[in-house]
Amino acid sequence: MERIENLSMKPMVPQKPELSAAESGEAFTNMLNDALNEVNQAQNESDEAAKRLINGEAVNLHNVMIAAEKAEITLTAAVEIRNKVVDAYKSIMRMQL
Repeated sequence: MERIENLSMKPMVPQKPELSAAESGEAFTNMLNDALNEVNQAQNESDEAAKRLINGEAVNLHNVMIAAEKAEITLTAAVEIRNKVVDAYKSIMRMQL
């Protein structure tokens, strides 16, 4: 048997370059905008599916219900995240320097 020596067992994780404060802020803003766009898209899809069902178009009821639940879950998650951000902001504002 051959013997293998000096192998590094460190995980291969790609290193991201350090971002400046402005770049970090912009990345965070983009992430929030993307998340809000997803919530809006889910709401629009749910509304469109409900309208098609009301108009009598060939739409399965279960697809309409799935779209409605998806919209509700994404909105609930967005509201909870907003609440956590507001709580974190309030905690930071209460800190004494």
